[in-house]
Amino acid sequence: MNLNPQYQQIGESFAKEYYAVFDADKEGREKLAHFYHAELSLMSFEGIQVQGAARIIEKIKSLTFNKIARAITAVDCQPTFDGGVLVNILGQLKMDEDPVHGFSQTFVLKPMNDSFFIQHDSFRLVIHDH
Repeated sequence: MNLNPQYQQIGESFAKEYYAVFDADKEGREKLAHFYHAELSLMSFEGIQVQGAARIIEKIKSLTFNKIARAITAVDCQPTFDGGVLVNILGQLKMDEDPVHGFSQTFVLKPMNDSFFIQHDSFRLVIHDH
């Protein structure tokens, strides 16, 4: 077992940096590619599955909103047995002029060399109108 004792700090720092890049501007979202692995990253976005950094960025860039404002409610982190970090984020976001929606996003950060990459990324809006 290789539990990383700094898992909380790593998870919180990652969340701040990831959302700062994502939320800054629509054109800059392709900079998120450096968080993902070319082949080993998996994303589930509202039930749509994609694999690899290029396809993940293609999916992110296809999102139609221009502006996003986000309020993070909680960043819960757990160490994984390989030295990685599970990061679960709960919050609210507002896209363009849409109403505010809750969201949940979970990341698994996998250690590689002296850093981490997003091995798994799962995102859902929290909408209860069914």
